[in-house]
Amino acid sequence: MWIILSRFAFWLFGWKLEAGNANNYSKAVMIAAPHTSNWDLFFARAAFFLMRLPVRYTIKKEYMSSVLGGFLRSLGAVGIDRSPKKPGEERRSVVSAMADIIKDNDEMMILVTPEGTRSYVPEWKSGFYYIAMEANVPILLGYLDYEKKVAGVGPAVMPSGNYEEDLEKIQSFYRNIKGKYPEKGVK
Repeated sequence: MWIILSRFAFWLFGWKLEAGNANNYSKAVMIAAPHTSNWDLFFARAAFFLMRLPVRYTIKKEYMSSVLGGFLRSLGAVGIDRSPKKPGEERRSVVSAMADIIKDNDEMMILVTPEGTRSYVPEWKSGFYYIAMEANVPILLGYLDYEKKVAGVGPAVMPSGNYEEDLEKIQSFYRNIKGKYPEKGVK
């Protein structure tokens, strides 16, 4: 059902797909940038359905047991549980909890927006990078180019451990991709 609705939305709004090499991976951290509008989730989710990628996004586990839980699951939501693995241990970090979700599944791509907001930020949050490091998976570069009306997945970047160097490679890919509000994107 979501694939049919996604096809209709892409046709209606005039969007196209560029899948790249994303289908070569069953586990990854999928970043989505630039994230400048509420429309980003709508078009990104539709694109991932059309590409048939196992992209999921995380929300608090408590939301999954609510009335909306089934609907959220159908859109790719997965509940994040930060409780300790063993009694007496400290509460897990978001990074560790998300890395565990990837490690514990045969197919799992977790969607993360590195800006963390739809507003301009001078620096990205680094969590996406450390999730990929801990789960030992590549970072796939998902994008929405509103100027060209193209949704796609660019190259994969395997974290080397040198955050600054890897971040420059990643952000350089996004510099010519225009978000809905370009002034809010990567500089």
